[in-house]
Formats: sequence, structure tokens, C-alpha cells
Amino acid sequence: MAAVGLMFAGQGAQAVGMGKALYDAYAVARETFRTAEEATGLPLRELCFDGPAERLGATEVTQPALLTVDVAAWRSLVHELGAPPVAAAAGLSLGEYAALVAAEAVDFAVAVRLVRERGRLMQEAVPQGEGGMLALIGLGRAAVEDLCRQAGDEVAPANYNCPGQVVVSGRLAALERVRAAALAAGARRAVFLDVSAPFHMALLAPARKALLPLLEAVDWRPPAFPVVANLTARAYAGPAEIPSVLARQVDHAVDWEGCVAAMRGLGAEEFLELGPGRALSGFVRRIVPGASVRSVAEPDDIVVRS
Repeated sequence: MAAVGLMFAGQGAQAVGMGKALYDAYAVARETFRTAEEATGLPLRELCFDGPAERLGATEVTQPALLTVDVAAWRSLVHELGAPPVAAAAGLSLGEYAALVAAEAVDFAVAVRLVRERGRLMQEAVPQGEGGMLALIGLGRAAVEDLCRQAGDEVAPANYNCPGQVVVSGRLAALERVRAAALAAGARRAVFLDVSAPFHMALLAPARKALLPLLEAVDWRPPAFPVVANLTARAYAGPAEIPSVLARQVDHAVDWEGCVAAMRGLGAEEFLELGPGRALSGFVRRIVPGASVRSVAEPDDIVVRS
């Protein structure tokens, strides 16, 4: 079997109903949800399966909910088919925590408590309704960076997803200025994302500072396989650097394009996306044309491979 690059979905991939089919099909997925509910005190089954979408979309709920579904998908795959040979793993923003859980660098119960706090701190840094994220499609990195500089210090590039797609974060008025300027500059689309705060930029510095001691209190272990960090686009050298890198991820840009290239360099011959949505698979096809990409979000995705 070819060595795989594991990819775990991040915030914005959430949807009412996510994880229910896995929960119904696999005992290991049910146990994952039970662990998450005990660790967080949140009714995650109800929120994931039935919504409402507005509550599921609240950052302090979305983050533990998505982590739970990501990990449930991975555990279900491993339970049914055995663990594939893993060259490396990465996750988009929040998904990096799922990658670290899969690599056994941290216990799932610890991680899901952490991301609930992470979500709360990120939302508190910029109250809901004041900021957001905007995907710009059809412009290069340099063009987007220039538009952000022209729009002021309340907007900045946040996610370098793939060639021709950069997400920017900021306060809503600044994002509207960038949106208008981007369309005038030839962007094909400018789409607001389904998130409730301007992640991965300097406005989130208070969240980074508050999160760091929580991360430092965790007993991180050496990952069982390389986990590529969003911040650096390289594999963690060891557990000692995990807290500072994860903390800085909160208010610094995500280099997903670099993460995929790093996984490829570490030997990933195909890519496996775990969790809801198909966004990461689409990014990989733009970054590595012709790459083999599969998704695992439903039992049928696992049965097909059996």
C-alpha cells in the first residue's frame, strides 16, 4: 500500500449531520463522541447531528465538534481496515490537533478540552459579528498581500490554501474594502467563510497569549509519524516545540500549500482527507496536479476500500 499523507478538516467544514453515519455504524465512533462529551460537557451528538447550525457554528462549539468528527473518522478507518502506512499528517488550523491525536502525541480527551478553550479564547478576542474571513479566488499571494496592506492593519492574509486561493481575515469593514478591491483587480470570486472570528491574524494575539500556558501544561509525546505544522510547513522536531507552535498558529497565517508540499517531500504518495467536507482534497489537486486523493467522512468511504 502506498504511503499516505493524512489531512484533517478544519473550521468551516462543519455541517449539521456530520458524524452521524459514522456514529451509527461504528462502536469506536460512538466511544469517541462519548469521550468528547464527558471531556467538554457539551452535547456534541445533539449539536453535530441536529444543530441548529447557528449553535454548531459558534467557535467554542465548532472546534471540539469538528475535532471529534475528524478523530472518529480516523479511528473508524483504522478499526475497520487497519492503519495505513503514514508518511506524514497535517490538519488545517484546528485539524492540526486531530493530526497530533492520530499520531498519539496527545490524548484525545485532553485535545478536545484544549480546543474548546481555544475556541472560546479566539471568539473572545474579537466578539462575534465584528470580524470574519474572506476567500479570494483567482489572485496570487503577492497581489492579496498588497491589497491587505492597502486596506489597513485590521486585515491580513490568513490561509495560503493553494495556488490561486488565499483567505484573508479581519474586521468586517476592512474585509469589505478588500473584497471590492480584489474583484476590481480581477479576482474570480470573493466569498465570506462560515466562521465567526478573524482567525490567524494579529487581532487574535490575546487568544495566543492565553492559550500558551494551557498548551504548556499538557504532557506532549513524540509523534508516532511526522506531523507538519501550519505555522512552519515542516514536521515538528519533537514535543518540546508543540506548545509554542500551536499557540502562534492562532494569530499567524496558515501555509497549507507548504504543508502539502512538505508531506509530499516526506514520502506521501497519496492523500487521505478525514472529516467533513472535501475542501482539502480540492486544495491538494491544485497543489499537486494528478495526486491521488481520497476522503473519509462516511461509512461508505470506508466500505468502498474494504
